[in-house]
Amino acid sequence: MQQNDFIEASPLGDKSAYITEYTPDLLFPIPRNMPWKPEFKKRPFYGIDVWNAFEISWLNYKGLPKMALAEFRIPADSPNIIESKSFKLYLNSFNQTKIDNASQVQQRMVGDLSAAAGAPVQVTLFSLRDMAMPALPAPGDNIDQQDIEITTYTPDASLLSSDVSVYRTEILHSNLLKSNCPVTGQPDWATLVVEYEGPTIDRAGLLAYIVSYREHGDFHEQCVEQIFLDIKAQCKPGQLTVYARYVRRGGLDINPYRSTRPLAPSNHRTQRQ
Repeated sequence: MQQNDFIEASPLGDKSAYITEYTPDLLFPIPRNMPWKPEFKKRPFYGIDVWNAFEISWLNYKGLPKMALAEFRIPADSPNIIESKSFKLYLNSFNQTKIDNASQVQQRMVGDLSAAAGAPVQVTLFSLRDMAMPALPAPGDNIDQQDIEITTYTPDASLLSSDVSVYRTEILHSNLLKSNCPVTGQPDWATLVVEYEGPTIDRAGLLAYIVSYREHGDFHEQCVEQIFLDIKAQCKPGQLTVYARYVRRGGLDINPYRSTRPLAPSNHRTQRQ
């Protein structure tokens, strides 16, 4: 089954009931290899998908609402991603559910999300007081203020190039990454960060390449993986890390990280998040 056929056969595009009693079956896993683009048997990178949730609530046994913020970490080599609409519906299902304490909420989420992803998912709940996630500027040099002509709005790796005569270690970022959700067609906005060591990446070409995703429909994870692989293939850095900090939608933001080396990224939201 092709990815589009799988999505069309799923309930993801349907109008969804607002379920407020705990319902783990709301989670909708999507296999990363069905077919993931690009296709590969073993993923040629390390990675993690960091999700942040800002609308988590449940009832204590006296019926008093409790609330929390949450961080979820899903390994990039998990068999499945979890579709974001279903993730949101699942979190909503706690709203009128009586649970003794936050620890029990966390334990349920770990079990349910790990089962859906097919791999261990880390879940951390925070109070507003304890949520240490300051908004910081994106690191490195911003490449958006270039006077270049753009003619391509579908991904084109040929726009990327590097100067092999000049070796650099640098961090670049752009606030102009936009792609579209393949389920709803809604726009997804992000700040993209590229950290590399190797031949100097041409900034004009990198910017044009990032903008070329503007009419592209794919999941957040797919877009970042494709960007990582295209930069690696076209620019040939010795070390490379690519990540995107997506703008929050429906109380969730998704932040995929991909790298040539193991990583445990800090979770600092950008000023847009």
